[in-house]
Amino acid sequence: MKFLKIIVLLLVVKVSYANVVLPSVFSDHMVLQQQDNVRFWGWANPDEEVVISPSWTDENYKTKATNQAFWELTIKTPKFGGPFTITIKGYNEIVLKDILIGEVWLCSGQSNMEMSASWGIENGEQEIAEANHPNIRFFTVPKASAEKPQNNLIANWQVCTPESMEHTSALAYFFAKRIQENLNNVPVGLLVSAWGGTPAEIWMPEEIIKRDSILNKAANKLAPTTYGPIEPARAFNAMINPLIGYNISGILWYQGESNVGSKVYDKTLEVLIQSWRHLWQKNVPFYFVQIAPYKYGKNHFSGVEVRDAQRKVDDKIENTGMVIISDISPIDDIHPKDKKSVGIRLANLALKKHYNTLDGLVESPSFSSVTFKKNKAIVSFKNAEGLYLKDKKTLFEIAEADTLFYPATCKLSGTDIILSSNKITTPKYIRFAWGNTLQSNLFNKADLPASSFTTEK
Repeated sequence: MKFLKIIVLLLVVKVSYANVVLPSVFSDHMVLQQQDNVRFWGWANPDEEVVISPSWTDENYKTKATNQAFWELTIKTPKFGGPFTITIKGYNEIVLKDILIGEVWLCSGQSNMEMSASWGIENGEQEIAEANHPNIRFFTVPKASAEKPQNNLIANWQVCTPESMEHTSALAYFFAKRIQENLNNVPVGLLVSAWGGTPAEIWMPEEIIKRDSILNKAANKLAPTTYGPIEPARAFNAMINPLIGYNISGILWYQGESNVGSKVYDKTLEVLIQSWRHLWQKNVPFYFVQIAPYKYGKNHFSGVEVRDAQRKVDDKIENTGMVIISDISPIDDIHPKDKKSVGIRLANLALKKHYNTLDGLVESPSFSSVTFKKNKAIVSFKNAEGLYLKDKKTLFEIAEADTLFYPATCKLSGTDIILSSNKITTPKYIRFAWGNTLQSNLFNKADLPASSFTTEK
C-alpha cells in the first residue's frame, strides 16, 4: 500500500508540471524569416527550462519560463532553405517538422484580400489546378472577434496545393508566386488575416482610437452590419495581436470599401500603419491596394474620397507603396475577379522597393504639384516616364476660387500636363477622375494608371 501511495504521488507531481506550449503560429510547415533574429515564445511551468534546437545549427538556445509561465527566445536564422526540424524541450518535447526559411508577409484587410479562388476569380480553375508550390505556405487566420487582446488563435500552416490554395487569399498567392519567380524560388510564408465587410477601425488597437477625438468620432459613426463587428479593435484583438512578434518581411493591405463615406480615412490608415509598425518594433514595408471605382450609393464622391485619402497616405508615409487597379476592375463589381494582376503589381513593388531585384517602372503616375500661370494649370507627376492618355476623353477638371469645376482641355508636355478651359480665367483648383465610377485614362510607359486626385481639399 505504501509503495502504491509513492507511485500515485510521483504521478501527481509529474502531471503538475506544465508542458511547454507553443502558439499555433509555431507549427509544422511554417516559414521563418530568413537571416533574422527570429522570436519564439510560449508558455511553460514557472522556472521551467526551455531548450530550442534547430536542425540548421549545432547551437542550443536556452531560457526559463517566468513566474507568469511565459518564455521567449531569439534564434538566428540562416539564408533561405530547408526543410528543417526544430526541437523544443521542457518537461515535454515538441518537434516541429518541415520548416522552411524564407520570406514572411502579413496579408490583411477585408473581402478583396480574403477572396479566394473558390469565389470565382479570373481563370480560377486553371490557377487552382496549377497551384502545386511546396515552397509557398499559408497560415490562414479564421474570423474571430474579442473585446480584449488575445495571445493565441486556432489555425495551422498549410503547404500550397490546389486544395489549400483554392480556399485562401488568391491575391496573397499570386504575390508569393511572383516573389518566388524573381527570388530564386525562395520559400514564402503568408499570414492571411482578413475579414470581408470590415472597417479599418476594428483592425487597430482600441486605445489608439479612444485617445484620438477625430478617430473616436469616426468610429462612433460606423453603422452596424451583418458582415462583422464595427467596434474598435475587435478583429485586431483576435486576429492580429496573437501574431505580433512573429518576424515578418512586410505587410500587404487591401481594405477601404467599408470606410467609404469617411472624411478622415487618410488619418485612419496612417494611424493603423504606425501602430502595427510600433507593435512589430520594425519599420516594415506596408504596400496596399487602392479601392477600385464602383458605384457607392447616392453619394457620387464617397468612394473617390477614400481613393484620394489612400493616395495621400502613400505620399506622406515612408516605406509604403500603393497599387492602383482602376484599369483592371469593372465598375459594377466590388470584388474584381482579376486578382492575379493585383498580386503581381504588389509583388513588383516589393521586388523593386524592398528586395532591390527589379528594374524599371513599377509605380503608377502620381500627382506631384500644380502651378498656375494666367489661365492655365501646369500639372506635374511622379513616376511619369512615357506619360500618355489612352483616349481623348478628358477626366481633368479645373475651377476658380468658387470651386465650380469645368472639364479641362489637356496638353501633354513630357511628364507634365497643361490644363485650361474657356470658362476659367483665374484657375485655383484641379482634379482628375473625380467620381466614384471614373476609371483613369492616364498611364505611364509601364501601362499603370494614375490615381484620381483633387487639390481642393
